[in-house]
Amino acid sequence: MRIPYHSRWRHFKAGGVDRRSELDRALQGRDAAACARARIDLTVVSALLDAGAGTEWAYVERETGHRFTRSEGLAVASFRAFVAGAFSARRDDPLRADAAALSRIDAAALAGIFQVEADNPLVGLEGRAALLRRLGSALIAREEIFDDLARPGGMFETLIPDHENALSAADLLHALQDGLSSIWLSGNALDGVPLGDVWRHPSAGGDGRTAGWVPFHKLSQWLAYSLFEPFEWAGVGIVDPDALTALPEYRNGGLLLDTNVLALLDPRQAGETFDVGSELVIEWRALTVALIDELAPLVRARLGFPELPLACVLEGGTWAAGRELAQELRGGAPPFAIRSDGTVF
Repeated sequence: MRIPYHSRWRHFKAGGVDRRSELDRALQGRDAAACARARIDLTVVSALLDAGAGTEWAYVERETGHRFTRSEGLAVASFRAFVAGAFSARRDDPLRADAAALSRIDAAALAGIFQVEADNPLVGLEGRAALLRRLGSALIAREEIFDDLARPGGMFETLIPDHENALSAADLLHALQDGLSSIWLSGNALDGVPLGDVWRHPSAGGDGRTAGWVPFHKLSQWLAYSLFEPFEWAGVGIVDPDALTALPEYRNGGLLLDTNVLALLDPRQAGETFDVGSELVIEWRALTVALIDELAPLVRARLGFPELPLACVLEGGTWAAGRELAQELRGGAPPFAIRSDGTVF
């Protein structure tokens, strides 16, 4: 049995279409490093665009006629935009995402990519466009991480020195956290450094300057998980993939609520809308991370695969089951509404 990683690359197979092979054919003739750079470019841009789309939005893929919603729709739309060169400033090389093009992305451009209309609204459209523009600025500012290419794929050069064929998951996440810290505008900062998906809670505990802060980094970790395969396809093994955590989002967390592992202290709150930084949402997300740490060994034991990476437990277990339950119970909607600008959930 081969359970794949929980990764953006699963979404690129939406509708049973092998879009990776389509990209591979387009990249034919390039060396392994050049292919890795293109795949990393696509992964970073697409994963950063993968926040909740809302319940009213859908994307129709012209090439297949398939209609997709939520993460699959965002993935397929961003894949088609990448292949068409929407994130490249070079007409002779459309299969790239570079600072020059990303820095010009606005809400109107994204609306065209995602087929947004008055009757097909996408949550957080301006927030997503602004996030890509900040990505463009970060690619230029952090040359030591993204190389002088000013592309996300520049990480392949800086993280994989000559003749090395291994990369630790922790080092990958650290590079993403360090290189992309300036793109997160949650309003949370420590000593002038933007913290991103990190939130204060009165019961968080801790010591020193970080006391009271709860770190999640959902999108950064989702991005790291999604980059495992582009590095592996280039011959680079990922070391200690379980150094990352479960993703604290509404599929994994929704599973725990929908199976009554967790319950609201006040059931009436199920009909309310919450800010991302509200105490209830922070508690729910923190419990999601902690409880999936307890659940993962049980899944491994039941399947008889003690070395199954957490990224595979998420893909074949908690995320998939959470999504199926949400579809059965609420037509796919989260267990409660969360205000989002498209950069966290």
